[in-house]
Amino acid sequence: MTIHIRRQSVEVKIGNKTIGGTNPVLVQSMTNTPTEDPAATAQQVIELYQAGSEIVRITVNTKEAAQAVPEIVAEIEKHGFDIPIVGDFHYNGHLLLKQYPDCARLLAKYRINPGNVGRGDRHDENFKLMVEAAIKWNKPVRIGVNWGSLDQDLLARMMDENAALPESKKGTAHEVLIEAIVESAVSSAAAAEKIGLPASQIVLSAKVSEVSDLITVYEKLAARCNHALHLGLTEAGMGMKGIVASTAALSILLNKGIGDTIRVSLTPEPGANRDLEVRVCQQILQSLGVRSFTPQVTACPGCGRTTSTVFQELAQDIEKHLSAQRLIWQEKYPGVETLKVAVMGCIVNGPGESKHADIGISLPGTGEEPKAPVYVDGSHITTLSGPNLALDFINLVNNYVDKRYGASAAVPSLKG
Repeated sequence: MTIHIRRQSVEVKIGNKTIGGTNPVLVQSMTNTPTEDPAATAQQVIELYQAGSEIVRITVNTKEAAQAVPEIVAEIEKHGFDIPIVGDFHYNGHLLLKQYPDCARLLAKYRINPGNVGRGDRHDENFKLMVEAAIKWNKPVRIGVNWGSLDQDLLARMMDENAALPESKKGTAHEVLIEAIVESAVSSAAAAEKIGLPASQIVLSAKVSEVSDLITVYEKLAARCNHALHLGLTEAGMGMKGIVASTAALSILLNKGIGDTIRVSLTPEPGANRDLEVRVCQQILQSLGVRSFTPQVTACPGCGRTTSTVFQELAQDIEKHLSAQRLIWQEKYPGVETLKVAVMGCIVNGPGESKHADIGISLPGTGEEPKAPVYVDGSHITTLSGPNLALDFINLVNNYVDKRYGASAAVPSLKG
């Protein structure tokens, strides 16, 4: 898949990370623990970070939550981590940032929802207070518009303006809603800059829950500003629905070069951890060729030629092995995240697919001779058979990783 030229956006520093410009598209996630419980929240932040979330957001909705932020940061640092923590503010952020300066000082970024900072005169004043806090503490701000909490005064004004147009120029109510979402983000950014917050401290997001609408909104937003953009389908849902919808929306935008940081907002199973949304983000980016995070296994789906479950079991074994070795290999073998392993089930596509991987094996299908050729960097190097075939292939993978990515590697792989 060809990635379009990356949209040029302003760089924004968030703690020890930077998004925008030519920097990598970063993965984000959010805790669901009560922020008032600093130990539980710090633990989940660390878990999300270890799963691959490079920036983690926490809810700051009460005075107790704001008071807990220093404890959360201290607990994270005690475990040796430096993780950018974003404070998610709604309704009372202007009060909390003023009343709890340590909270304002220690957060790496503030999230402001322009639809939830008050109405009428209070809207502008409350928004101004939050931006001034960001200026005082030299923090970036994500101005996060959400269609479920859109600025109702802005929407009403734009609906009235649309109603006053000639029939031939009127938009539908839905079209006006989409325009209002974009306008809220762009005008709020302009207001923040007028107050004194530089573009290098502004990130924009405009989230909706329908795939086609999200694509439209971000295409319009990308065309109207050069601010760094945070992508995400809001309220994506649970399981398969949430994964597919988020992947569909984010993949189209990322392939157009739009997006500087992403989050997949999945509803976890009760009691489950939240690392699935992190892994989905990583897989989206890796599948598009935007970034690499972990070695990948290519495996055929199986058909009538592959009634044997050997190749399926081997593919699972390889996947588990790569997953188990991921953290160790990343430390020991820089670049191993680009490794591609093929485990194929029969002679039809097996040899060809294996040749295109870094290392691949083509297992025999039904009625085929029980021998499995192994290819390394496009060349056949050996043929495996017998009861230890799976272990033999895993050993070959381990040797390949050490030879190609190890410190003693003399020459680069032929596949570069």
